[in-house]
Amino acid sequence: METVLRGLSSEACLVYLDDIIIVGRTFEEHQNNLRKVFQRLQKANLKLSPKKCRFFQKEVTYLGHVISAEGVKTDPGKIKAVVDWPRPDKIHDLRSFLGLCTYYRRFVKNFSTIARPLHKLNEAKSNFNWTEECEKSFNSLKQSLTSPILTYPRTHISKLYLSRTIGDNARLSLAALSP
Repeated sequence: METVLRGLSSEACLVYLDDIIIVGRTFEEHQNNLRKVFQRLQKANLKLSPKKCRFFQKEVTYLGHVISAEGVKTDPGKIKAVVDWPRPDKIHDLRSFLGLCTYYRRFVKNFSTIARPLHKLNEAKSNFNWTEECEKSFNSLKQSLTSPILTYPRTHISKLYLSRTIGDNARLSLAALSP
């Protein structure tokens, strides 16, 4: 998919595997970007699954983030998983928790400082020894990720039109979807 859409800027679309987000600052720009993407996919004989396509959305969930004209924020479902996470009692559980939190590190001010005790425990060669400092770090990360101000603003965009398409070679031809 990346090869087919190579050359289209991130101002037109974002691609991850067979998942495409098509964006535009205005309705007209969005339609133009849709047309460009559809033409490229059609030329490559790729197809879309109409059931999985969503057009002209105000926001979309993509790779654990919610993207809109206001910016990029965390996916509430993923954050609920952090909030509900039980205190780790094994190194494997700690690594899983840190992995999820680290994915959202850009939304947490001073993430490295807050998470340091947990990272030290993760690197420890000795027994798993959960301390008060670890508990404080664990709870602080949970609290930080549930704070209300968790959006990276997109101040240069007053409106953002989004379409989400997911490729599926066994489905509808693009020609039928082109505007």
